[in-house]
Amino acid sequence: MSKNQGSRPRGSRAAERRLVPLSVWLCSDTTTETARAKDGPCAGEAICGRHRQAVGRELARHLIDACTRPGGVVADIFTTSETVLVAAAEMGRLGIGFVPRLPVAQHLVGRFRQELTAEQRAAVRLRPHGPHEMREALSGFEGKVDLLIAALPLHPEVGWAVGSRSTSCPSCRTEQPTLAMPQLGRFLEDARRALTPGGHLAVITTARHERGRLIDLAPGIIRRAAAAGLAYVQHVIAVRVPVEGDTLVVQAGPAELAQLRRAQSAELPPVVSVHADVCLFARPGGGAR
Repeated sequence: MSKNQGSRPRGSRAAERRLVPLSVWLCSDTTTETARAKDGPCAGEAICGRHRQAVGRELARHLIDACTRPGGVVADIFTTSETVLVAAAEMGRLGIGFVPRLPVAQHLVGRFRQELTAEQRAAVRLRPHGPHEMREALSGFEGKVDLLIAALPLHPEVGWAVGSRSTSCPSCRTEQPTLAMPQLGRFLEDARRALTPGGHLAVITTARHERGRLIDLAPGIIRRAAAAGLAYVQHVIAVRVPVEGDTLVVQAGPAELAQLRRAQSAELPPVVSVHADVCLFARPGGGAR
């Protein structure tokens, strides 16, 4: 220990020990299909970019690789596209998706047939339940789930304009289940019961501006998770856009370009989502995975 470290107040050292590790993951999806999705909803795509990027393929693979082993169980709580379930099946895990809307389920089944082999499709389960029905959706898997992924629905102001929803996207056409703050406590308690000891819950959020204020749900979620008996283990910044050198490669959509043209406008600059915040929790009682 250096002299400087030894001279620090005892309270300061205790505060340092409570700091949660911070990681940055590069999670840019670079395939042709997902690259098109980044530009936002498009009439030619079945699932728009707004919903496909709720959990990108690379972020899903990072989480599955870090938190599970082959043969483990992965559950996608807010299933708006096939990304998590396809990644789980390709990596040898059992994937369970919460899909309370029939049009979305029908689309996903078609996507699985295109992207997965028959053997991989056998490792995918769709449940007609919303996030507030976790016990019913995971009946038979209580205490056996290795990873729960909960990507809270994006606010319309984040990433794409309110009026840019795709009429061909089944997730846009159907009302998506949300999770109000009063329901969050029960949701987190159900998550703890569903997880195997040492299993992980990944809550994915995106901060937003609302009426001139920055709204960040993460602090409230962390407090409620602790009350539900979940340990907060890590904060991950998942960078969604490509990085070239020291530059983030961000492509503006039509709405953002139109706003940029108004050079004399007093409005705030366009809001473009380039990262997601991942709060990683664990159910105590298991060893390191």
